[in-house]
Amino acid sequence: MAYKNACIYKVRHKPAKRIFDIFFSLMVLIFLLPVYLGISICILFSSKGSIFYISERIGRGGKIIKCLKFRTMYEQADTLLHKLIEQNEDIKKEWQKFQKLKKDPRITSIGKFLRKTSLDELPQFLNVLKGDLSIVGPRPLVLIGPKSDFHIEIKRYLGNKTAKILSVRPGITGLWQISGRSMISVQERVVIEEEYIDKQSFFLDLVLIIKTIPQMFFPKGAF
Repeated sequence: MAYKNACIYKVRHKPAKRIFDIFFSLMVLIFLLPVYLGISICILFSSKGSIFYISERIGRGGKIIKCLKFRTMYEQADTLLHKLIEQNEDIKKEWQKFQKLKKDPRITSIGKFLRKTSLDELPQFLNVLKGDLSIVGPRPLVLIGPKSDFHIEIKRYLGNKTAKILSVRPGITGLWQISGRSMISVQERVVIEEEYIDKQSFFLDLVLIIKTIPQMFFPKGAF
């Protein structure tokens, strides 16, 4: 359908930021190739399923993008999530507030480690090369529910800040990543993402990238 590829909201173009994204992503993919291979082997031996998982999210301009991640869940995880949300009101409220579950029965043993350290998101540097993501930016919202109603889902979470937040490419890391991650509600996240857009600069992006590294080794608020 047309809504899959159409940009509903105006977008901002930053050529210098895009050039940095491409260069940085290429360096990560080249130098961390052994890490990618090691994680892939661990996933293959830990549970049945593919190495990668594709998560549909909301990108710049309201476009639906497919974020590539290392698989951290058992097969049929999305189907199980829908059932959990429908059958348990507490789980539904937790998902609506954080877009994550603290005690998620869908996550594998190796998946818990990958999520804690954010290593599951390493494949998203391929999304950066493609142009769907930036290295630093607002985190893309997870798309849950009928695709035909995705614009309603966006407004429910982002409210009157929708156009502003969706004017820039979402990022692998950002202010949200270093400010508590999963412990921050979606509403609080909107405030943080708006702050990043207002203050965004090349220097701020470098600072956030540097601050993200300790979060991988000493994670806080990640699950």
